[in-house]
Amino acid sequence: MTVQVALTIAGSDSGGGAGIQADLKTFQELGVFGTSAITAVTAQNTHGVHGVYPIQTDGVIAQIRAVLDDFDVKACKTGMLFSAEIITEVATLLKEYPPIPLVIDPVMIAKGGQSLLQQQALQALKEHLLPLATIVTPNIPEAEVLTGMEIQTDEDIRQAATAFINMGVKAVVMKGGHRNDVLEAKDYYADKEGQSFTVTTPWIHTKDTHGTGCTFAAALTSFLAKGYSLPDAVAEAKQFIQAAIEHGLKIGSGHGPTNHWAYAELKKEMH
Repeated sequence: MTVQVALTIAGSDSGGGAGIQADLKTFQELGVFGTSAITAVTAQNTHGVHGVYPIQTDGVIAQIRAVLDDFDVKACKTGMLFSAEIITEVATLLKEYPPIPLVIDPVMIAKGGQSLLQQQALQALKEHLLPLATIVTPNIPEAEVLTGMEIQTDEDIRQAATAFINMGVKAVVMKGGHRNDVLEAKDYYADKEGQSFTVTTPWIHTKDTHGTGCTFAAALTSFLAKGYSLPDAVAEAKQFIQAAIEHGLKIGSGHGPTNHWAYAELKKEMH
């Protein structure tokens, strides 16, 4: 049995629904061995972020180097990177190693509205990290900040996707979960080869969506680690997160986490 290894570089969520915890649960559920580098520790639950305690930059870099020097990492994802310094140093370090498929989840705002990325980090993200991305997975608010566009319609989404391609990313999936004018959850994929498509799933009315972005990106990273093509990895990751939202756990009294094992349970039932 060949085991594929994935790496997540992100913040820790004490509530377990997002960040490193969500990533490692997702990797495990999809049969990928998870490694991690923690950028910040957050005191967090379903009501929001109550404190952010960044790890020193050299500590973040040491974690990543320890993993990459030892493991044959097949895919990597970044989540909450917090500061311009961490972003710049991570980008510099990744360039030292043979290219690994890189999924960038440009985490900026927590569900409760707290900023998880310092303002000066935005420029660093655009300048240093996005050009290394195999795929970037912004939601609409994140895409608006990074492109400087107002995004409301399908045409806006297509234009924003093009803006990301122009920033140097190989592909982008524009997540539609923040739209309130549609009856379905529509994610739009585009890549620099000119391929594009929309993945559509039924809209789930629930408040329990904590960590959906992290979980989707981690699923995407897992499928890339397993050798899936980008379009197939996006389509399958969408199924993973749809199952996780649809079969909610109903825990916590705020924005509860999603169900990381729902996808595997559904697969079992189908067999």
